[in-house]
Amino acid sequence: MDYSNIFRLVNLAVGGVMILGGIGQFFPMGFQSVIIGSYVIIFGAATLLLEFQIPPAVSRWAPFLFSFIGRGIFYIFVGSILLHQPAIRIVAGSIIGIVGVGYVILEYIPQIEPPQNMRDAGGEWGAEQI
Repeated sequence: MDYSNIFRLVNLAVGGVMILGGIGQFFPMGFQSVIIGSYVIIFGAATLLLEFQIPPAVSRWAPFLFSFIGRGIFYIFVGSILLHQPAIRIVAGSIIGIVGVGYVILEYIPQIEPPQNMRDAGGEWGAEQI
């Protein structure tokens, strides 16, 4: 069974929640919250972009985004960044983290293969280009 459309929708939703959580991170305004919010917005935009186009630099410098476990740990990381007051950030961080845990679990279920855009890493793990 092909789950590509489901994974695409989940990744798009997570990217949108990352952007919303990043915007929520800006308030109350402070140096640290602006920096963290900017990073989370960039991560959300990159997640959205990966569903439509895979830039060559991403497959070279962030190959972990092309496996369930790599993307899952990335989502858990971003979700944990957002887990802080107010409630909107807690909700956003929890959603992103739960999806990340789900992706890590999916890595160990051999019947479910990653969609094509998560397999197109441009090479194998650890393969050096000489």
